[in-house]
Amino acid sequence: MEGRKNVGWGFLFLGLFMAIGFFLGYMHDLAPEKERWIAQYASGTHFEIRLAHVHGALFGLINIAAGLALLGLPVPSSRARWISWLALAGLLMPIGILLHALFAVPPVLVLLGGAAVIVAALWLGWEALRLGSAARP
Repeated sequence: MEGRKNVGWGFLFLGLFMAIGFFLGYMHDLAPEKERWIAQYASGTHFEIRLAHVHGALFGLINIAAGLALLGLPVPSSRARWISWLALAGLLMPIGILLHALFAVPPVLVLLGGAAVIVAALWLGWEALRLGSAARP
């Protein structure tokens, strides 16, 4: 049953990147050098960690939605498997953003993950539309 991994990993990523949000809140409001952190709000590592936080939570939710859709719709298993794996590969994007921000890793994972999740979303949408009236009871 394709989709279970998407739901599981989606919730894990949602939780992880929510925790990053708490870190960002701490750095903004409570950290000893919060003024310096706030001054860098729109640039550098701070900005990229915020991008990772937002995209990680969003892509976690996308995986949850894709997983639930794959579990509920009669998408043929070979296509469902591809859609599932592409959506999971999309999680490389926020990981790539973090690796780029923290370790200056080239952003190839960002591009691969972004492309994969776009293809997964479009393909799943197409599959849902192809079901047409056949999906109705």
